[in-house]
Amino acid sequence: MTPPATTTPAATVATDQPLLIELLTVAQRRLARDLAARLEAEGCTLDQWRVMRALTEGAGRSMGELAQALLIPQASLSRIVDALAEAGWAYRRQDEQDRRRITAHLSRVGHTRLLRLDALAAAHDAAVRTACGSHDPGPLLRHLTGA
Repeated sequence: MTPPATTTPAATVATDQPLLIELLTVAQRRLARDLAARLEAEGCTLDQWRVMRALTEGAGRSMGELAQALLIPQASLSRIVDALAEAGWAYRRQDEQDRRRITAHLSRVGHTRLLRLDALAAAHDAAVRTACGSHDPGPLLRHLTGA
């Protein structure tokens, strides 16, 4: 006697509809690509902008804090902060309480630069919201993924 055929959960998943994670990934990549192009025209990368925004909080942040907050590997973050320091947008300082700890800070020039970059990001955000015309994530996802 042959055992009855069973279906596994994987076998019942519809492949004609993309999964939410796929839609969100495409949407995130499209948003990031479009904003990155606007920032690149100003000589800044998306990750540099994100680091600059994170440095506006408080009296500097350690590389470990930044890496954790921004989900950027420390090696990549070091290169980003190096580029920001080279451009004069940020600087590093030895922590006053723990001399082994180095903190990154946004410079005055960086603050001024960030105002311009944030204005570009805000315009990008407003354009996306206007194009979507709804707070419902369905139309937003369809717009961002081109579906």
